[in-house]
Amino acid sequence: MSGKSPKMTEEREAALHELEGKLGYTFSDLYLLDTALTHSSYANEQGPGHKYNERLEFLGDSVLGFITADKFFHAFRDIPEGRLTKLRASTVCEESLFEFAKQIDLGSYLLLGKGEEKNGGRERASIVSDAFEAVIAAIYLDGSIDPAREFVLRFVMTAVEEKTITFKDYKTQLQEIIQKNPEEQLQYVLSGESGPDHNKRFEVEVHLNSNVIGKGIGRTKKQAEQEAAREALALMGL
Repeated sequence: MSGKSPKMTEEREAALHELEGKLGYTFSDLYLLDTALTHSSYANEQGPGHKYNERLEFLGDSVLGFITADKFFHAFRDIPEGRLTKLRASTVCEESLFEFAKQIDLGSYLLLGKGEEKNGGRERASIVSDAFEAVIAAIYLDGSIDPAREFVLRFVMTAVEEKTITFKDYKTQLQEIIQKNPEEQLQYVLSGESGPDHNKRFEVEVHLNSNVIGKGIGRTKKQAEQEAAREALALMGL
């Protein structure tokens, strides 16, 4: 995060204050938030020493991991270590963070270089999820662990409660059952999708040979596949 702070325009400052409302946190150092939203491609175009968010992303990844591990350890006392590890992994993965970021329209506040802007960087999961981690770090550095925890858990626990993040890997469980009969073929088929880009809904069918044995709907294809597998297992009485 070393380098010089950019001179902030009134328009940029207004945009960041708007984002603060969505974050639920007001910064003492608004430049810290600005840096968290600055991609290296933009910094490179501004010249040597311009700050960008990669160091914040590095710190935010660790803060996010600690907060989720601590919460899951205390909240789910009967869940064994293996499942807690899977739950945390699904929580902090790029796909989940991208979904969290879309809830606050984080991509629209990014500072991107001309090339990244042209190539749709604001909708690229890797860029937006990294910025989300950088924002976590910015909140942590500006206000310590408590507001960072409040921010992170607002997304994580809602996702767990709404089952967009699950304890069980239903697809693996279903696959293990089907593999007992080598002649059987399992396939997941996207049967439909709806909604705007920031709030997509995917519909997936799981086929056993030519028969539909489960259907699922989710915000991501992977979630819809898990829901389809879960329905298939339920029909099997599992």
